[in-house]
Amino acid sequence: MTVALKEKIVESLTSVLPIALIIAALSLTFAPLDAGTFVVFTVGVVLLIFGMGCFTLGADMSMLVIGEKIGVTVTKSRKIWLIALVSLVIGIIVTIAEPDLQILAGQVKSLSDRTFLGNYLLIITVAVGVGIFLMIAMLRIVFHIRLSILLILFYVTAFILSIFVSPDFWAVSFDSGGVTTGPMTVPFIMSLGVGVASIRSDGKGQADSFGLVALSSVGPIIAVLILGIAFKIGGLSYPYEAIDSAQNTYGVLFLYLHGFADYALEVIIAITPILVFFLCFQLITRSFRKRQLVRIFVGFAYTFVGLVLFLTGANVGFMPVGRAIGEELANLWGGWLLIPVGMLIGYFVVAAEPAVHVLNKQVERTSAGAISARSMKRGLCAGVCISLGLAMLRILTGINIMWILAPGYALALVLTFFTPPIFTGIAFDSGGVASGAMVSSFVLPLAVGACYALNGGSTAAIMTQAFGCVAFVALTPLISIQILGIVYKHKTRRIKRNFLSVGDRILEYEVDA
Repeated sequence: MTVALKEKIVESLTSVLPIALIIAALSLTFAPLDAGTFVVFTVGVVLLIFGMGCFTLGADMSMLVIGEKIGVTVTKSRKIWLIALVSLVIGIIVTIAEPDLQILAGQVKSLSDRTFLGNYLLIITVAVGVGIFLMIAMLRIVFHIRLSILLILFYVTAFILSIFVSPDFWAVSFDSGGVTTGPMTVPFIMSLGVGVASIRSDGKGQADSFGLVALSSVGPIIAVLILGIAFKIGGLSYPYEAIDSAQNTYGVLFLYLHGFADYALEVIIAITPILVFFLCFQLITRSFRKRQLVRIFVGFAYTFVGLVLFLTGANVGFMPVGRAIGEELANLWGGWLLIPVGMLIGYFVVAAEPAVHVLNKQVERTSAGAISARSMKRGLCAGVCISLGLAMLRILTGINIMWILAPGYALALVLTFFTPPIFTGIAFDSGGVASGAMVSSFVLPLAVGACYALNGGSTAAIMTQAFGCVAFVALTPLISIQILGIVYKHKTRRIKRNFLSVGDRILEYEVDA
């Protein structure tokens, strides 16, 4: 296990180091940081590396194993009501505790202040959306419904609903679909799909094992849009509050101790419902032996430690840096430096998302190595690079978010007719996975800081211009990964043609001989 942990930490080091070096270079050139903020950032980098390493090991040992076993068990029962109920419950409990969703809800305080539920209004709405659509996704696998049909139906529904919602609520609605599928949700949901598809005997189980995250991402968008219609929400504003910075080493220690306490509690709340659900499942089915149970509980411990370290490092170490760099870059050359810097950050920041590693490994394993984790990573990096370039362009020009989202999703849905089915599922899963904790805690503050500075210290445009970058990050991988799938299909066909051609020549030679 020590060897496995070392491998995971080395892997996370190679993922986090590039984005850390880019931020460090910016802080020494275009966007200088005060010494206290830079020290806080440096500590955050270390925590991110160790946190991601522990989390990915813990997810492999616990979340993936449990999800796959539950998927197999409920599907073997052949009871549709049981599959639907388990999917609904799992979707709700894992989403309510999703750290990325907590971060977004905390930044939409003007919405939270309007009801007695506070932040939980948005969280509960999103959780119900995920639960319902995870149930639909599971039943899709059972009834062999094509994923692209459901995606077209639900995204068209989302855009129709957006007509009846205030424009300043569009960005929050589409952002909610991206942050839902984060480090807590993705491992569980993906392994659930693998378990359900594994008992299929029609040869299409491999392709159908993907798509649960995709449908779980569109559910919150529709749910939040319905919330906006029901409560007639509009006129949202962003509470631009000063972020605490450290003046000395004691200040750094205080910030991180406070962060550890906050996020330890948050992660306990996140893991407890899943742990309770697992214990109930084990008591009823007796699916795991004693040795397996010990390994799973150790995995939960690694998951807990990893998420606490990662979330503390991301939110305490990266959030203030993101806002500070955004403000500084916006004041240089009319802010146009934001576009190349945003694209550079986008290319490398996706590699630092824990859930991305889970997806890439799952894709490589399910496809038996035919789709490598390296090619997936490159496709995701290219997609997020473009998305953050578009996000920064929108901040500078004030382009309506629908001018990008509507044609973007239209293109992604059209591509589903030309892409192998397995790549359609992978691509739409990738969109939800790419927009995780690092996007919420660094990229969104970067956009907020830039928007604040470009508007002369006004917060009026933040909800319509800065918000939406998460939605862009969730959009572009749908296109880039499907294009990767089309290229893969053509390469496979060419290899088959060459192989058949060589076989024919050998046969001719043998006949002549």
